Amino acid sequence: MPSIACFSDIHANLPALDAVLADMDERMPDMRFCLGDLVGYAPWPNEVVSRMRQSGTPTIAGNYDEGVGLNSDDCGCAYKTLEDEARGHESIAFTNAAVTDATRSYLRDLPRHMRIVVGSPRNANAAPFNILMVHGSPRRVNQYLFADFPEKSLLRMMAEEDADVMLFGHTHKPYHKAIPYVVDGSTRFRHAINIGSVGKPKDGDPRACYVQIQVGSDASVNDADSLRVEFIRVPYNIEETAQGIEESVLPDAFADMLREAR
Repeated sequence: MPSIACFSDIHANLPALDAVLADMDERMPDMRFCLGDLVGYAPWPNEVVSRMRQSGTPTIAGNYDEGVGLNSDDCGCAYKTLEDEARGHESIAFTNAAVTDATRSYLRDLPRHMRIVVGSPRNANAAPFNILMVHGSPRRVNQYLFADFPEKSLLRMMAEEDADVMLFGHTHKPYHKAIPYVVDGSTRFRHAINIGSVGKPKDGDPRACYVQIQVGSDASVNDADSLRVEFIRVPYNIEETAQGIEESVLPDAFADMLREAR
């Protein structure tokens, strides 16, 4: 059965990215995609971009990539406190100063969305899955689709894009919802999948996170379970990244956030 690996929100965390790429090499998915936010908050933006280019992984722009690509002092992030906002300004200033011209050009040229169509390998009569990949949402690169986002709004958003499956990141908190809807008396499902974060998890689990999707042998939009979604957590040397942050001019608080996954 076809397998698709998707990862996002690396945020210049090179040890986490290397661990995830190595894990994917072992699992050997048929396809790999990255949903953006390669840079920000950690000290290796150029190294992460270089590794991604070497990997040949199709990649879209996150809000942080867009901000740095345009040499902006605004990453499009939302902050809960003035202290968080001040640290955010330090992060994007550091990143803008650190990136090379080649890195900035690469980030600036990344596309906003990707689409693929995947059909059942055994059921030629079944409608294929239209899969849409975005960073925040189809509407805004920096829109937060948390788990409590209304399902009716998710359905409407996916219907507008003719998407059976929508993969996204940005919140750093993974979840999967198979949302039912009815067409001509038949129940179908659209899948909303937040793929979590490789380099800056915020769900209490500090391990790197990515998702692997498998399309079942008799896959159908009428069967919620025929699309198998697995969230994969990958251990990595968190202290290496935390110490790298502490040895840089970035705020030490970013190191503690990694350790605590918040």
